[in-house]
Amino acid sequence: MYWCKIARTEKEFEAIARLNYETFVEEIPQHEPDPSGMRVDAFHHENVYVIVLKDQELAGMVAFRAARPFSLDLKLGQVEEYLPKDALGGLLCEVRLMAVDKAHRNGRVFYYLARALSDYAYENGYGAALISGTVREQKLYNQLGFEPFADPVGTEEAKFIPMVLTRDRFDQSVASRFKQKRYSFYPGPVQQSDAIQRAFSASPLSHRTHEFEVMLERVKNNLLSMSGAAYAHLLLGSGTLANEAMIAQLHLLGEKGLIVKNGAFGDRLEKQAERWQLSFDVASFEWGSPYNLSLIEEKLATGAYSWLLMVHGETSTGMLNNLEEIKLLCNRYSVLLCMDCVSSFGALPFSLEGVYLATGVSGKAIGTMSGLAFVFANTEVTSSNNIPSYLDLGLSVNNAIPFTIPSQFVHSLEVALKAYENGERYNLLHRRMRFIEDEVSKHGIELLSDNHYPMIFTWKEVKFPYLAEDARMSGFDLHYKSDYLIVKNLLQVSCIQPDFEDAWVKFMNWLGNYRRYHD
Repeated sequence: MYWCKIARTEKEFEAIARLNYETFVEEIPQHEPDPSGMRVDAFHHENVYVIVLKDQELAGMVAFRAARPFSLDLKLGQVEEYLPKDALGGLLCEVRLMAVDKAHRNGRVFYYLARALSDYAYENGYGAALISGTVREQKLYNQLGFEPFADPVGTEEAKFIPMVLTRDRFDQSVASRFKQKRYSFYPGPVQQSDAIQRAFSASPLSHRTHEFEVMLERVKNNLLSMSGAAYAHLLLGSGTLANEAMIAQLHLLGEKGLIVKNGAFGDRLEKQAERWQLSFDVASFEWGSPYNLSLIEEKLATGAYSWLLMVHGETSTGMLNNLEEIKLLCNRYSVLLCMDCVSSFGALPFSLEGVYLATGVSGKAIGTMSGLAFVFANTEVTSSNNIPSYLDLGLSVNNAIPFTIPSQFVHSLEVALKAYENGERYNLLHRRMRFIEDEVSKHGIELLSDNHYPMIFTWKEVKFPYLAEDARMSGFDLHYKSDYLIVKNLLQVSCIQPDFEDAWVKFMNWLGNYRRYHD
């Protein structure tokens, strides 16, 4: 199993130094022999090393740096004077070294290195990479996408050609045909099934046509059947927009409420409520821990609150908050319950009966494209001039369509909702949740929350702080770059992508190999 990562340990640097010696002293006589059998690059402490491993063994490496002057600056002068225009659109980096162990020169390792270098450089803002390519491997460098931009330099024994690689050049190269399959564990966007893709390629319908009205009504009826709510309002936008429209209705009430939170999206609701200048108190609990129902009841029993706002499925922790108990408390004290169900709706069956307002989206567990936001209601909403028209749910009562909604979005949603017939998608996501729970237990991974739901799972990686970055270089896209995850050093995997089963098995194999390598 070949896999990639950034070198960070002394063990890795020693292996790189040995490979450098074998390549640039013994094979290419660029440097003088040394009894240590190791060659440390002059700019070692400035280099970033991308390495390819075969199981536990170093198979190849590429080292690059961004500090000027480059070695080619010293040999040619300012390299920008020689570079083609398409290489001048961003930061430059220099490939100091590229070497593959003789036992692994099968082409695959070079292509892994080129792909990893291209991806890493591109994601870190580099527009082009420069290299002094040995003339004996010029054909290989050309296959990787490097192209000469100046005359050869060096000695007859060790002659090198100044070459440049850009993202576009790599994408047009032979190496780019060696596609490393990527596996996504993101909670969105979701990779689209063939049926959903066909829905997006269908001819558009005007939102003023009868055909569109009938299709939209079918979709709303499906959503109402799934949710148990009395009304469903569709907006063109994200889950944040749906929550804005929900909070706008609380603004119209003009009464004090309670926001209950235990994660980043509870924090977001609080910030949105502040922007609307709502009057509210906050019951805040530790991330990943359940609500203290006794404390909430104590607050509601004071009679000080007319509404309660909470997150049902807290995306930042993978925590499913207790809906039925909160429903009972709100009913007992005549408090209107409002919920962010953006991550939970479609992930598992639950009823919104008795909930004042709740939100959902098309692009999470339901599995179609992001872009449609839902606000469910159990009371008929009336229009108001005191909120922006686009957030005014009252304008869409009686099946009115006040604003443009692309027909392909509605059509694709209708296709996606068919997966819920006979509970099939619910069952699929539930099986995936059990699969994850079993596997993380085998690997000793402790999930942040015990109250999971079949959409997203969170763990704190203490032992291997670069695990997510290294996984990405081997084709596994974990969810870890959101600010709220970075601050708390959290990693997440979602089970909503179509190829989850295959992706999860491969990731677990990779993770086992990764842990053995580092232990």
